[in-house]
Amino acid sequence: MKKLDCNVLITGASSGIGEAIALECAARGAPVLFLCGRDSGRLGAVAEKCRARGVRVRADVVDVADETATRLWLEACESEGPLELVFSNAGVATGPETQANVRRTFSINIGGGLNVVLPVIDLFRANPLRRRRQIVITASIAGYAPLPACPAYAGTKAAMKNWGLSLRGMLRREGIRVNVVCPGFVRSRITDRNTCPMPFFMEADKAARVILNRVERNVGLIAFPLPMRFGSWFLSALPWRLAELAASFLPEKNADNHFPF
Repeated sequence: MKKLDCNVLITGASSGIGEAIALECAARGAPVLFLCGRDSGRLGAVAEKCRARGVRVRADVVDVADETATRLWLEACESEGPLELVFSNAGVATGPETQANVRRTFSINIGGGLNVVLPVIDLFRANPLRRRRQIVITASIAGYAPLPACPAYAGTKAAMKNWGLSLRGMLRREGIRVNVVCPGFVRSRITDRNTCPMPFFMEADKAARVILNRVERNVGLIAFPLPMRFGSWFLSALPWRLAELAASFLPEKNADNHFPF
């Protein structure tokens, strides 16, 4: 395992992929971890696990949908140690597609991503001599094609996928790396509630290792597992009427199925 010799910031670190990435970064010896989440109890537990591995941790409850609070938190973290590897990972599943839930999904999954990434770009530009400047944006396999089972979630993840990959090209000339992560079904509190089939299901610790290994290699689009990536790509490449027909056979969302992938 290669040592991780940079300061790491992770949003959405209190559960799921965010928690697993935090623990994997701690195992790899990151000097400092800056973590945020919305649940103080779960976040505190993750922070203690990381500290037990000898890593300095700052953990704060932050709502990334709050632009001012998020910017102030990022600046506070930067003042403690230069940010070098930033995971914009916070996100939510929609649940029932009510107007309130749809607006909440867009506010957190897109607005929250903007609230993290844009200030970090400014911080990176202000100090171009730091050892590393890398931003990792969590999108989803669901962002590959329209999915009637989860329109708000799929729409927000498609936006973050395309924005992140476009940023990668724009920022490359400045020496700022951008990577986009599109996982399939990974264990989290939300997938634990699903009763629908979850093909190629992956444990969060394994997903974290895949992500960090490819981030270290600066892979632009980190989409996995391969069969789901191919299937989603194929669905997106079909003529629209065929794609719509194929998507109609996917499981319908109910009170138990939230489809966060």
